[in-house]
Amino acid sequence: MSLPVKDVIKMAQVQLETKGISEAKLNAELIFMHYMGVDKTGYFKLWGTILDDVKCDRYLDMISERAGGKPLQYITGEQGFMGFSFSVGPGVLIPRQDTETLASEAIAIINENKKKKFRVLDLGCGSGAVGISIAKLCGNVSVTLSDIDGAAVTAARRNAAKLDAERVASYVVGNWFEPFEKRFHRETFDFIVSNPPYIKSRDIPGLQIEIREHEPLLALDGGMDGLAYYRKIIPKAHQHLKKDGDIALEIGSDQSDDVVIIAEECGNFREIKVIKDLSGNDRVVLLKT
Repeated sequence: MSLPVKDVIKMAQVQLETKGISEAKLNAELIFMHYMGVDKTGYFKLWGTILDDVKCDRYLDMISERAGGKPLQYITGEQGFMGFSFSVGPGVLIPRQDTETLASEAIAIINENKKKKFRVLDLGCGSGAVGISIAKLCGNVSVTLSDIDGAAVTAARRNAAKLDAERVASYVVGNWFEPFEKRFHRETFDFIVSNPPYIKSRDIPGLQIEIREHEPLLALDGGMDGLAYYRKIIPKAHQHLKKDGDIALEIGSDQSDDVVIIAEECGNFREIKVIKDLSGNDRVVLLKT
């Protein structure tokens, strides 16, 4: 069916609203702009035009995907993070605004020491958003992007190329610190950043459909109490940090006390600090060797 663009957008909005999609009008517009390859200005220029049958049907197919719970970012193929546009797709965790606190804390510390060359490890890198943002916003780093999922490392490699960070990036597929113990003879870094899975297993079924049915469970499920991967990472972190090194870990807003206890029991860190996000929630635990 051929219809005016304004009518098609309204149809899309109603369909999304009926399925309980928040910000339905914005979603309808963003999907349309993505499909047509136009920006906001181009969108307004098309507002009064007619969309032909083929384009109309394809656009409404994409709207049906969104109405069925497919994340907007998987449809448009991108997500903004730290001022950059990262490519994302099924099988790779979508970067969240909360995680910008993790990146910002690392960037602030690194930029306080501009004369020093930092080797940074983004452990469990996913799309590479944190590590690549650090590389882009700090001129004195090289970054290793590591993940157990080869698809995630491939996505990180694509994003490094897209954002012109390839020359300072390297890539490793492996389970947390294992590759750095076996292949690289306990390689060490000046700074480690990580956003490990920290959602309690029992809470997964209650997540939004966009998350629980589309984003990778491997990047979400933190075990029975949500702390499984902090117990894997923290006790070994000091072995992979240089003298006066730092590791910054994203946490759930109710996990700071537990993660601090894990770090204190290790006895390997001279300083433990909890960082709040812009909403005032505990978001990052910073450990210094």
